[in-house]
Amino acid sequence: MNIDATNWKILQALQKNARISNAELGRQFGLSAPAVAERIRKMEDAGVLLGYKAEVSHFKTGHQLKAIITLRAFMGRLKPFLEKVTSLSEVLNCYRITGNENIVMEVVLFDQFHLEEFIDKLITYGETKTHIVLSTVVENAPIRTRGESRK
Repeated sequence: MNIDATNWKILQALQKNARISNAELGRQFGLSAPAVAERIRKMEDAGVLLGYKAEVSHFKTGHQLKAIITLRAFMGRLKPFLEKVTSLSEVLNCYRITGNENIVMEVVLFDQFHLEEFIDKLITYGETKTHIVLSTVVENAPIRTRGESRK
């Protein structure tokens, strides 16, 4: 699919606010609401737009800790971990990576006791390293065109 300049503008607007109306997008970019809807539908069909999500505050839901946890899987324990991780409710994101560790996870936890219990679940699969998130510097930054710089 060709992502032209107008499609990029629509993508950037949707990444900032997925609830923006097609009529508002049309006003911003000089298109009719049906033309915007058609562009969005084509990007959805092509797999460019994967979905729409609500952002939820982990802190307001009682999760006092956010952490990044890496896992270096024991021999023969990576595949069982990959099957298990999808059922761990604490895990927001999990990536299989290159390097010394096999896995990086972003998790939310209620408190340090919850963190301890969670790590106890993980250590049967491998060696963990935990990094507590103190603050967010960049979060959910929009995907941009190759030549576009961050402002």
